[in-house]
Amino acid sequence: MPREDRKTWKANYFMKMIALLDEYPKCLIVGADNVSSKQFHQIRASLRDKAVILMGKNTMMRKAIRGHMSNNPDLERLLPHIRGNVGLVFTKEDLTEIRDLLLANKVAAPARANAIAPNDVIVPSQNTGLGPEKTSFFQALAIPTKISRGTIEITSNVHLLKPGDKVGASDAHLLNMLKISPFTYGLELLQVYESGTCFSPDVLDITDDDMRKKFMDGVRNIAAICLNIGYPTVASVPHSLINGFKNLLAVAAETDITFKEAEKMKEYLADPTAFAVAAPVAEVAQEQTKEDEKPAEESEEDSDDDIGMGLFGDSD
Repeated sequence: MPREDRKTWKANYFMKMIALLDEYPKCLIVGADNVSSKQFHQIRASLRDKAVILMGKNTMMRKAIRGHMSNNPDLERLLPHIRGNVGLVFTKEDLTEIRDLLLANKVAAPARANAIAPNDVIVPSQNTGLGPEKTSFFQALAIPTKISRGTIEITSNVHLLKPGDKVGASDAHLLNMLKISPFTYGLELLQVYESGTCFSPDVLDITDDDMRKKFMDGVRNIAAICLNIGYPTVASVPHSLINGFKNLLAVAAETDITFKEAEKMKEYLADPTAFAVAAPVAEVAQEQTKEDEKPAEESEEDSDDDIGMGLFGDSD
């Protein structure tokens, strides 16, 4: 089958992207640095029937989006995020589920010289299995070692790299020599687009309980402000009614004015002892004493029986 020319390929790419933008209301903008073609194949396989990955040059993606903005103006929000080595993951499924699938497809990778460390790299204390001739190499990197049974042993953990540090040639050689693959690479979630809105991927970690808590905190703040300035709202009216009822009870307690809800309060103020619950202490103590004596009596009877069997068992 002859390979299509570049003009035809571009036209097909634009048509495919426009079809995906029309079909799918959600997409994830992902970074694809250090992702191999084999890893891409594995990611596509894991997302089959759930999402579609589209990669391409940024200029072509921007051109396709701009050409389709007349039908969907909200797509303009995608343009600022189409920079660097990025791709689009289109889906109709739950975004959190797709995010988890992408994160599950990260693979460990060895350190390479001049690469930027994405995370902390700590060399653990261990017996390296290397001969004493390598001691000078560890000393040059200020790694504490000792010779144990003819091999080099690292005596304590060493914080070799921090996030953002450039991996030196010696660092890479050391990690490869110890067979440590400190980095993991995969599609990195950069931005989320859903129904015309772009937002940070951190929003996907917000649960329903978090939303309820934030909402209730807002309701409490509104109620407190409205009560303070005397402006009634749906949030503050219940508190205003309760505060008003408390004021009525206070007035009834200090005067002869009464109403149904205040009668019990007035009775309590007139004779508080009438509402005190007298605990039958004597009866409880007596019942407890009886319960304590029962096991003692039974144990004495049992002990008598045991003695009888011991004394007269031989005569039988």
